[in-house]
Amino acid sequence: MTLTRSLFLATALLLAGTTYATDVSMAGGSVGFSTPDGWVTIMETQGDPEVRVFQVPDPSPTAARSLARVTVTVKQVGDLAAFEKYVAGATQRAKSLTGYQAAGNPDGPNSYAYTANENGAPYRYSERYWFANNHAIQLRCARPERSEAGAAWVAGFDKGCAAVAASLAR
Repeated sequence: MTLTRSLFLATALLLAGTTYATDVSMAGGSVGFSTPDGWVTIMETQGDPEVRVFQVPDPSPTAARSLARVTVTVKQVGDLAAFEKYVAGATQRAKSLTGYQAAGNPDGPNSYAYTANENGAPYRYSERYWFANNHAIQLRCARPERSEAGAAWVAGFDKGCAAVAASLAR
């Protein structure tokens, strides 16, 4: 996807109707979590899979060419074997990204940290997966490797992502 197309998509999604997220319910109420105040819902789908995408606003000029976001995807799966297949497919897609490299220490079982290029810029990704109520739940946090907003913004993004993970793990 080109940078122009990505920026157009991000702008269109923002203009399509942004809402501020706090408590979120998915999969008919069987999956719930909370997001930090200030995160903006930029996309929402119903059905299977059900997806919610949140923009994490970056106050720096970096935001003009990148989109820091957190995505929660809920997909119905029949059993643990189907969940494992879902996770394997998602991790295989991640490994096919341009510039993919495993990074850091994952945050536990079914967790992955990596970097890859997005529109020519290095991004850091964190993915976590849960199996609950016959649903595969994926939390994917994606942010630019470097932001002109500085270390405090990066720490806040990572803390917010960890808070969503803790909320989903309940």
